[in-house]
Amino acid sequence: MNELDQRIVSYLVRDARASYAEIGHDVGLSAPAVKRRVDRLLDEGVLRGFTAVVDPEALGWGTEAFVEMRCAGNVSPARIRGAVECLPEVAAAYTVSGAADAIVHLRAASIHHMESALERLRALEIVESTVSTVVLSTLLERAPVPSARTSNPHEQGHA
Repeated sequence: MNELDQRIVSYLVRDARASYAEIGHDVGLSAPAVKRRVDRLLDEGVLRGFTAVVDPEALGWGTEAFVEMRCAGNVSPARIRGAVECLPEVAAAYTVSGAADAIVHLRAASIHHMESALERLRALEIVESTVSTVVLSTLLERAPVPSARTSNPHEQGHA
């Protein structure tokens, strides 16, 4: 991905509803040239799609928790995914290093709903134990933005 592609992706991260003409004006390309680049970035998997960013609390799902999940035995990531994707409260799941095998991000409508979701998560055959942390407030959330600079943010600005 070159610098022009990075600028296009950055623009789309800020405003995915922008027209190709608006993006082109900002990056110095015609609208058709921007469309070709966006299509290529989609084909290459750099862009995975376009979506609305919704406030979960506005939809009634404002209670969040992160759950460390330890599995019974040696369980593959595919099997973990298969087990947790049936729970509608699972917003995301990650394999991790450390004591836990995975971390599951849950969203629920209330603390009682969260308790029910945790009970169903713990009841999965692969789960040996869990440690839950309920989110009190979100301090910062960022979308990934490409940078032409070094990939290490601690090195930026230190020449």
